[in-house]
Amino acid sequence: MNEDLSHLAQPGAEIALRVTPKASRNEIVVAEDGLRAYVTVVPEGGKANAAVVKLLAKSLGVAKSRLTLIRGETARDKVFRLD
Repeated sequence: MNEDLSHLAQPGAEIALRVTPKASRNEIVVAEDGLRAYVTVVPEGGKANAAVVKLLAKSLGVAKSRLTLIRGETARDKVFRLD
């Protein structure tokens, strides 16, 4: 079950999360240490990043085009900005 993160959907908000690729399911959970995103795709050629953007946009209730990856393109810890 994806968390409803619509309360975080403020313009200019920076959303940090830790990504786990090759997971058994696609979901975003709120853990004690922050947001965690689990995606089923492999981290090759930006596929995992694209899956995270899609998942995060759905959880926030915003268009994918409003999310910009500002840190962590090749790292597990990523920061997105909501435009």
